[in-house]
Amino acid sequence: MNFLEEKILSDGTVKQGNILKIDNFLNHQIDIGIIRQIANELKRRFSGVDVNKVLTIEASGIAIATMVGNLYDVPVVFAKKSETANSTDDKYVSQAYSFTHKRMNSVFVSRPYLHPTDRVLIVDDFLADGQAVHALIDLVHQAGGEVVGIGIAVEKGQQKGGQLLREEGYRLESIAIIEDMDWQAQTIRFRKEKSSQL
Repeated sequence: MNFLEEKILSDGTVKQGNILKIDNFLNHQIDIGIIRQIANELKRRFSGVDVNKVLTIEASGIAIATMVGNLYDVPVVFAKKSETANSTDDKYVSQAYSFTHKRMNSVFVSRPYLHPTDRVLIVDDFLADGQAVHALIDLVHQAGGEVVGIGIAVEKGQQKGGQLLREEGYRLESIAIIEDMDWQAQTIRFRKEKSSQL
């Protein structure tokens, strides 16, 4: 059992509706030590992969992506979900359904921040149905860049996102893959990941 699985078992709570609540260390309050370990493990797993940009989606993936970007010493870009006063019309746009929030989001990255020369490592905290990751892949492809890997902290293995991405040929590395959860018994079972290296 790895460090993240142990942390999930000690600090996580399973909620009805296939929800894993770990916001006390990952996506509301941030445990810097755990985020640092996640970043180091992703860097180790993608050792030898040429990365010149890290891409995530707001908001929960930003902390992990920033740590990973620091290790690679490359820019970190996050796709935005909402327009702001300084948003530009010159942007790449895709659609992503949020499993957590149960709604469709338009996500975008301003064109100056993604290029055809980019070799992008996509990083996020959770992978469920894969909608957010597919939207990020679409943004990279719109820019003419290449997705060289996908690094995830927690994958819900009982949902289809990871399987689809692997079948599509992407190199996906998930630190903790949940096989199943029981909210009544408060049990979580993890899957041993098989590397998806190309």
